[in-house]
Amino acid sequence: MLAARMRFVQYLRKGDLAKRLGLLAEDQKSLVELAGLEGVPSDLKTLIAQGSNLEELAQKAAKQPQLELDSVTLLPPISDPGKIICIGLNYQDHCDEQNKPAPKEPMFFSKFNNALVGPNDNVISHTASNKIDWEVELVCVIGKVARKVPKAQAMDYVFGYSVAQDISARDWQKERNGGQFLIGKSMDTFLPLGPSVVHKSLVKDVYDLQLKTWVNDVEKQNGNTGNMIFKLDDVINRLSDTITLLPGDIVVTGTPKGVGMHRNPPEFLKPGDVVKSEIVGLGQLCNNIVAP
Repeated sequence: MLAARMRFVQYLRKGDLAKRLGLLAEDQKSLVELAGLEGVPSDLKTLIAQGSNLEELAQKAAKQPQLELDSVTLLPPISDPGKIICIGLNYQDHCDEQNKPAPKEPMFFSKFNNALVGPNDNVISHTASNKIDWEVELVCVIGKVARKVPKAQAMDYVFGYSVAQDISARDWQKERNGGQFLIGKSMDTFLPLGPSVVHKSLVKDVYDLQLKTWVNDVEKQNGNTGNMIFKLDDVINRLSDTITLLPGDIVVTGTPKGVGMHRNPPEFLKPGDVVKSEIVGLGQLCNNIVAP
């Protein structure tokens, strides 16, 4: 069986600019360094793409010394995905809070890699927007080339899962840029990700995970992935029909109710705020909102 620590992280040692690959301990207080082991690359995307034997990797990792987490800086566990594909309106309760019917087909959009930051990094409150909002989301990481994948086989193409905070500039998403989402979703630092990619073997039921957001320690979102409208097998089937998915691509799967835009009155993020995002069993992000 795979070791219970198949939680992949990318990180920097203090004072070192070389990205390294490691395995996060289950208590998320320490990690095992993988980079430097024979046949093991320094980044997760390459590890996934080369189809590494995870049984052997677990055995090698068991013999490696541990590093305390406070001695490293965690990076996004996937830092250069070929594609970041997101799904809008994919939770029934998020549709309900907007008084919108559930969509008949998934609404896909994308974010750029410049939006990616680590699990504890700052999020910039860009002066171009005064309506910056939060959305905790489950991330699915693709494990192998997926092209025209039947729905019944789609979950075989999943490598693992992570936690994302899909920060959104609602004015740019809804009111500007001709109604296109791209600018409002892709501003620098608008996709905190991590702390790890948890291998799918450690997730008993991907449709029974609690997602939560707190802003300044006040709970804003508390939902469950079981409320997802379009499940992962359906999403991978639909996407791979026209877009080839590659190892390390990430699919950001939607958010439950409780976003700031639809609160009464609406609430938006500002410098000095602290956003915590959690999916129980996968990990927690903690991001400070800062002025440019």
